[in-house]
Amino acid sequence: MQLSNLWIFFVPPVAGGIIGYFTNDLAIKMLFRPYKPIYIGKRKLPFTPGLIPSNQAKLAQKISDTIMGSLLTPTELQKLAQRLLKTERVQGAILWLLKLSLEQVQAEREQKTARILGSVLQDLFAESLPRLLKVLARREDFLEAQINQIFDQILLDFQLSQAQARQFSDWILEAVLPVDSIRKAIIDFLTDRNIQIIDEGFREKSSGTYWVVANLFGLRNSLVRLRSFCLDEKEITNARLQELIISLEIRNRLQKWLQSISLQNLPVSTVRQLRKTTREAVRSYLQTKGLDLIQGLGTSVDWNNVAVIIINRLRASTTINSSLELVSQELALILERYLEKDLEQLVAQAIPILSIDQVIIDRVMATSARDLEVATQGIVKSELQAIVNLGGVLGLIVGLMQTVILLFS
Repeated sequence: MQLSNLWIFFVPPVAGGIIGYFTNDLAIKMLFRPYKPIYIGKRKLPFTPGLIPSNQAKLAQKISDTIMGSLLTPTELQKLAQRLLKTERVQGAILWLLKLSLEQVQAEREQKTARILGSVLQDLFAESLPRLLKVLARREDFLEAQINQIFDQILLDFQLSQAQARQFSDWILEAVLPVDSIRKAIIDFLTDRNIQIIDEGFREKSSGTYWVVANLFGLRNSLVRLRSFCLDEKEITNARLQELIISLEIRNRLQKWLQSISLQNLPVSTVRQLRKTTREAVRSYLQTKGLDLIQGLGTSVDWNNVAVIIINRLRASTTINSSLELVSQELALILERYLEKDLEQLVAQAIPILSIDQVIIDRVMATSARDLEVATQGIVKSELQAIVNLGGVLGLIVGLMQTVILLFS
């Protein structure tokens, strides 16, 4: 065999290895490339774009069906939701939200929360509460226990102190019954008719020495002269009445009488009746005038200022801060009990709303062919290179087999 003929035996394995290597490499690249279709005139070249870009919609649908059919089934989503919604995690989330809300309120400078709270309070006291009280006041037992408690613990035990009785008696003698008013009352009382009745009654009903005085002297002249004196001598009459008040110790007597006033001195039946009438009077007042009274109070109060005071108090309250954890724990337990019963139904309702399959399709469709290629090569780069190398090895083996056949032939 001549050396010039040896190339016949070496060319097949070398050519087979090169063809096998580059053919596999070309096939892998044609999965993604070209990224866009190539046209010659109006005709599109075959195999453009690559296999995956030309079938990206089908690929996206297939990936979505695979994930939703085997991975994200309703049962798996329910298990995932149960792991996510454990009591500890839910409590932590609620506590975080509560603290965030409190920090937002504390850092608020425009007092939006105060305005909202002021509107709520105004609506509550000026609109909702009056209507509610008017409806509740129609009930026979409305505020029965509360009024009875106030009556028994406050009114029944109420008694004026010495200082209060002193002030009250001073007010009566100076404002209600001044000496000039007493003088006018005497004048108004001593009419001719009243003088005649007093004189005749004294004459008829007196006896003994009083009968003699009544029938010989009578009271008519004395009462007429008293009336005339009060009319003609105003200053002197007022002075004499003032002297009588002092000498008779009217102020002290009135003070002692006011101090002795107490509902406990009344009979039990009278106290019970008084308590009943008090309750009925309160209920009747709320039915007739309570609506206007509460509405008037509600509109007269500066609720925005009240809301600011409340919020400022809440900001500085240590009780609010210390109770956030307890509140979050209670809310988490309530949510857990609710989810134990309705989690399966909620997951079934959430799957169509979330449209996870459509999200997967949209994400796959939004990914460019270049990004798909980079992602695929990043995951299975070594495997793809092994396929290319395997193609070269297989081509080399086929070439060697051809060389062996040539040798034997």
